[in-house]
Amino acid sequence: MINIKVRNFYYLIAGVLAMLFAVTHAWNGQSAVLPTLDIRAMSMDTRTVFTYVWHIITAENLVFGIAFIFMSFQSERSKIRFAAWMIATILIVRLMVILGITALLDVSALKDTFIDSIAIVIYVALIILGTTMKK
Repeated sequence: MINIKVRNFYYLIAGVLAMLFAVTHAWNGQSAVLPTLDIRAMSMDTRTVFTYVWHIITAENLVFGIAFIFMSFQSERSKIRFAAWMIATILIVRLMVILGITALLDVSALKDTFIDSIAIVIYVALIILGTTMKK
């Protein structure tokens, strides 16, 4: 009999959230964001780049989710702590880019980033809590 035991519930929750974020990001992109691109005003190359950059974030969220779910079952925390910190760092940088570019281009649009910002902060907080767990 295989004994599978969740050893880090913070990582498990972070993984499930990341997979949910991947689904909602893809859905939002396909249904709301990408269709609003003014096709007449931009080249096909620009639309292609915008679309694949959007879906890179979707793919990253999916990979992070799978990684955290896998990491939640690991008993040796010291071996996975570095990966958790790297992912948290990527997410913090992602948030800084979102807020920085938004503030640079249209400071009044910062309010539109509130929900995404809160989601990233909660996600990073769960990761950090997971890295502080003792055996």
